[in-house]
Amino acid sequence: MPDTTERRVTFRRLHADGFFILPNAWDQGSAVRLQALGFPAIATTSAGAAWARGKRDGELGLAEVLDHLRLMAAATDLPVNADFENGFADEPADVAANVSRAVATGVAGLSVEDWSGTAIYGRHLAVERISAARAAIDAIDPKAMLIGRCEHFRSPDMTMDECIDRAAAYAAAGADCVFVPMVTDPVALEELVAAVAPKPVSVLLPSLDTDPSTFARLGVRRCSTGGLLAAAAWAGFEQAALGLKAGGHTPAPSNPTPSGNRG
Repeated sequence: MPDTTERRVTFRRLHADGFFILPNAWDQGSAVRLQALGFPAIATTSAGAAWARGKRDGELGLAEVLDHLRLMAAATDLPVNADFENGFADEPADVAANVSRAVATGVAGLSVEDWSGTAIYGRHLAVERISAARAAIDAIDPKAMLIGRCEHFRSPDMTMDECIDRAAAYAAAGADCVFVPMVTDPVALEELVAAVAPKPVSVLLPSLDTDPSTFARLGVRRCSTGGLLAAAAWAGFEQAALGLKAGGHTPAPSNPTPSGNRG
């Protein structure tokens, strides 16, 4: 298995040029499966991880998430990008302390978003939080990546220009990559890519039937799936369970167990 340094170097290299898909795994099994399918890196998903524990997105605490990140980093040879939500703190110093703990789990990178759980942080505070996270990472291993995430879609009053301004500010404050979910407009994406260059831009796949190459042509560097894969897995589970409950025939999956699993 590659060591943590190797995986962080590999993850940075993936962001250097071109385009790649970053699927989100929700447990160790899904991480192993995604590696077997040939993806170059994976990310965690706060929603998927919470669902796997019988909770709703946002209900996992810091200790639970850190345990989850340790398990995910140990489960696969691939670089793991952590969905670290808002850093589980509001103040920059507290974000820095928590980011240090997340980096120590062995992840190759982590995202810090500007949504508190109830509101968008003011621009100045949001930038300070990214700066503090950057300093915390650099004190441990500068090769670990910091992704600045703008949750603009949670604020109906935020214009796209304001969102792009924030993304550029996060890049200037030390984010290695900016992640702006829920943006699909080609003009807006081209403006975003230009505003943060040479830093890479990450987007969220809006649905599993969306062609990711659409984003590649606009200069986006990576595209993640968020909770889509976990939601699809749970949907299949519920369909099979309801079929069983109704006494009907439920088709078996074409490959019910991962390669090598005989149990």
